[in-house]
Amino acid sequence: MQVINGTMNLKLQEGSHGIVVKNLYLSCDPYMRSRMTRVEGPNVFTSYSPGSPLTGFGVAKVLDSGHPNFKKGDLIWGTTSWEEYSLITVLEGLFKIEHTDVPLSYYTGILGAVGQLVGQFAKLMGCYVVGSAGSKEKVDLLRNKFGFDEAFNYKEETDLVGALKRSVSSSLFLSVTWYFPEGIDIYFENVGGEMLDAVLLNMKDHGRISVCGQVSQYNILDQPEGVQNLMCLIYKRIHMKGFVVFDYYNIYPKFLDVMLPYIREGKIMYVEDIAEGLESGPAALVGLYSGRNVGKQVVLFARE
Repeated sequence: MQVINGTMNLKLQEGSHGIVVKNLYLSCDPYMRSRMTRVEGPNVFTSYSPGSPLTGFGVAKVLDSGHPNFKKGDLIWGTTSWEEYSLITVLEGLFKIEHTDVPLSYYTGILGAVGQLVGQFAKLMGCYVVGSAGSKEKVDLLRNKFGFDEAFNYKEETDLVGALKRSVSSSLFLSVTWYFPEGIDIYFENVGGEMLDAVLLNMKDHGRISVCGQVSQYNILDQPEGVQNLMCLIYKRIHMKGFVVFDYYNIYPKFLDVMLPYIREGKIMYVEDIAEGLESGPAALVGLYSGRNVGKQVVLFARE
C-alpha cells in the first residue's frame, strides 16, 4: 500500500447523479485482506484493483450532489474510498445520518457492524456469555466493561477443546462454575480454523452457529486450514448459516430504533481504537491481523 497525491474536481459535471464527498472516518475491517487477493467463484466482495484506492465502510460529508436523496451538507455512511475526497456514483447502500447526538465514528462500527457487540446483545437477551480474545487487556474488557460472564485468552491455550469445557474457580475453595458443562447453544463465528474445530466438538445438539467471518484464515497465503470436525453438524444436528450485512440493509432503520436508546442509556458499551490521518491507515489495517488494536479500528481523516 502507498499514499498517492492527486487532484480531483469537487464540483459534479452537469447531469451527474452521483455525489462528491469529503471522507471523515474510515473503518478497518478484517474482510478487506481477502479482497487483496484474486477472488475466484461466487463472492459478495470483489477484489481490489492494483493502483486504485481501497474501498470500505466510512462516514463522509456531501460537498455536491446530483441525486435527489442527498444534498450538500448531508452526513452519510456506507461504502466509500480511502482518499480525502471521493466521487460516488453507485449510491446503493449509502445511508443519510439523521442522528448526530452520538459520535460520527460510531457509524463505522457500533451503528454499522462490529464483533464486540455480539456478546452484549446476547446479555441483554438473557444469555450466559463467554468470549475469547488475544490478550489479557482484551479479556479484561470483555469481563469488566462489556459484561461478559466469562472470557479467556485463546493465545494462552494449548487445548482449545478443553478450554471450552473446563471449570473456573471464582475463589480458592469456594464456588466453581463451568464455561459450557452441557455444551454451547449458540456460537458467533468470526475466527475459523482451530477455534471453529474446538467449538464444533463442544456444541449442543441442535445448536446454532452464525458465520460472520474467518479472520484466522484471511492472511494465509497458501492453503486455508481445513476444518476437521464437520461431522458434528450431522451428529448434533447443528444449524450453521453464513450472513453478510448487505442482506439486512432493508431493516437498518429498525436496528437504529433499538440500538440508539441502548447507547444513550449506557446499556451498550463501545471501545474504539482511532488512528489519525490517511497516512496512518495502512499500519492500522495491518495491525488487525496481529490483534494490535483494542476495540473497533477506525481511521480519522477529518472531524468536519
